Amino acid sequence: MPHKLSPYVWLYTACYSLMLSGTSMLVLIAGIIGSDIAPSASLATLPIALAIVGLALNTLPASFLMSRYGRKTIFLLYAIVGICSALLAAYAMVINSFLVFCLASLGVGAGAAAVQQYRFAAMEMVATDAIPRAASTILLGGIVAAILGPELSLLGKNLFEYDYMGSFLLLAVVYSLGFCLLLFTPNRTLVQPTDDRPGRSLTNLFKQPTLIIAVLAAAVGYGVMSFIMTATPLSMHNHFGHSLTDTKWVIQSHVAAMYLPSLISGFLIERFGYLKMMVAGLVAFALCLIIAFSGQSFSAFWAALILLGIGWNFLFVSGTALLPKTYQPNEKFKVQAFNDFLIFGTQAVAALSSGWALMQYQWQGLLLLSVIPILIIVAVLFVQASNRRLLRNTEAQAQSSRS
Repeated sequence: MPHKLSPYVWLYTACYSLMLSGTSMLVLIAGIIGSDIAPSASLATLPIALAIVGLALNTLPASFLMSRYGRKTIFLLYAIVGICSALLAAYAMVINSFLVFCLASLGVGAGAAAVQQYRFAAMEMVATDAIPRAASTILLGGIVAAILGPELSLLGKNLFEYDYMGSFLLLAVVYSLGFCLLLFTPNRTLVQPTDDRPGRSLTNLFKQPTLIIAVLAAAVGYGVMSFIMTATPLSMHNHFGHSLTDTKWVIQSHVAAMYLPSLISGFLIERFGYLKMMVAGLVAFALCLIIAFSGQSFSAFWAALILLGIGWNFLFVSGTALLPKTYQPNEKFKVQAFNDFLIFGTQAVAALSSGWALMQYQWQGLLLLSVIPILIIVAVLFVQASNRRLLRNTEAQAQSSRS
């Protein structure tokens, strides 16, 4: 019988939905704001890229601080960073400063580094067999964030004299609500094993094929998703003439598709296994590229971005749920930090290069570049599956020879 999830899992899910809304807001409007106030059109997507850079750069220090002072203290600290960054973004709208907006976006990303750790905090609250469900449940909060962030963008756009100033002030309020909820979370710290054995080095840890696959699945999932998603609002609205309302709907649908499968993805992993779910995610990515390449109508963008979100979910949830199988309790912060650094470092590179690729190679060229990382993980999964079959055949032959 499946174990029930701890109430803290649902509390972290609520916090996740509020504290991730700034990211979904930036996905929709950062490129549009950038195209209006950036000194060059090629820099339009820099703010959203810097948000991801801020996330990547803070994964290691955030995890280190949590190992020293506990998760709750650092969660609250980074929530304050998010609130201040939202206020700074509102100020950037007043003075029409691209530089200040970039700094604010960097801060929003920094705050999101702690938000991404909510999933590990939740996974520590459940039994081992419930880890996939805990990981997928946390991501359900992203459905609320997918709706909340873009709605705040449009709701606050014309509240004041300066466009989008109200959007970021509303975001600061939402972040403050998240801060209040975080006050009720437990303060978990690293528990040292009773035998006092030192943890393995990262070099030895990454000799495990399972760890490589877990990290690679999540990293490729985030990288490909970010590369395409970052370019979508600018491509739809500025290049192909779709309305901001249509663009908002595509982005909201995409982010919802990223998280809505979490209703079942945890159970699907338990039923079919990690590798099969990763393959399903890659199939969704392939269908996304085919549809997006074939047309640039509203329906084509919508269908492609839905599939992009589903593929991300299957890859990211599978990788996240597989990760705890690769480390001991005294190694968790080290592995979690390096895992997130690689994942969001990949996402940062993808986001930073997305605007440039769109300008240089147009939408179709950007899609073709997305095929490269997909082929890499397909090759790794093929090798791993082949090795497993070879091992099973070898064991079967050994058993038959003994009999």
